[in-house]
Amino acid sequence: MVDRLAVFGSPIAHSKSPVLHRTAYRLLGLDWEYGSRDVVAADLPRVVNDLDDAWRGLSLTMPLKQVAYDLAGTRDAMAELTGAVNTLRFVGTGADRALFGYNTDVAGITRALGAIGVTEAPHVHILGGGATAASAVVAAAELGAISVSILARSPGKSEPLIALGRRAGLTVELVPFEDAARLQQPQLVISTLPGGPLPPVSYPASVRSRAALLDVAYEPWPSKLAAMWADAGSPVANGLSMLVQQALVQVRIFAFNDPFQPLEAEEDVLAAMLASAGLDARGVPSS
Repeated sequence: MVDRLAVFGSPIAHSKSPVLHRTAYRLLGLDWEYGSRDVVAADLPRVVNDLDDAWRGLSLTMPLKQVAYDLAGTRDAMAELTGAVNTLRFVGTGADRALFGYNTDVAGITRALGAIGVTEAPHVHILGGGATAASAVVAAAELGAISVSILARSPGKSEPLIALGRRAGLTVELVPFEDAARLQQPQLVISTLPGGPLPPVSYPASVRSRAALLDVAYEPWPSKLAAMWADAGSPVANGLSMLVQQALVQVRIFAFNDPFQPLEAEEDVLAAMLASAGLDARGVPSS
């Protein structure tokens, strides 16, 4: 029986996860199937319950991460912190089957930044206060941040991120976009906003030349924000690099049920996954 895996979400047609995972499994010599399925949040519990014992695991994208959190019987520390699960691992069969939930988005952020040389950032700005911002807050803590400023159109809607910051060991403040100029200069800016238009906050060249940027958007690329940052000569990571890096951790989970267990020839696997996404070793578009 061939092990089955897939990415679930809605919309899902644009997902690059199947290409990334199939590339990894081919190199690892694993006869696993990895597909995609359009699933909305209300349907996820029923759909997961109907999956037979051939299923090894799932990748979850929006809008399923919070529902997947509720489904998981056991969760890793990152899932517990963020309240979001983007990876489900099935263990056992039949009535004894258990669901393990993981959040690999945090690792995706830190690994994508590490690939461009960013390993610490005392002060971080996060643009946007939605679901991805939670993983960005925890990633900032992993990078040793002291404080995080979250800039949003409606900061009041993001108040749970203040408590999340406390649990992660840092201070989070919520700021409307128009008050950005009063903030302490960051060493890192993480944009969780759509990549088309410029965000409603303007960073002067003095900031762009001294801070790194992670723009989680990757279509179109470079985004207007990323282009401005690159012009200032600062390191820039994009969301596609983040996607590849978190997918690598998912492969570890699907193989070992352990996000920290390296794969055989892992450097070669990562290089192949990056190349399949059109990225070089630093996660930068190669063309």
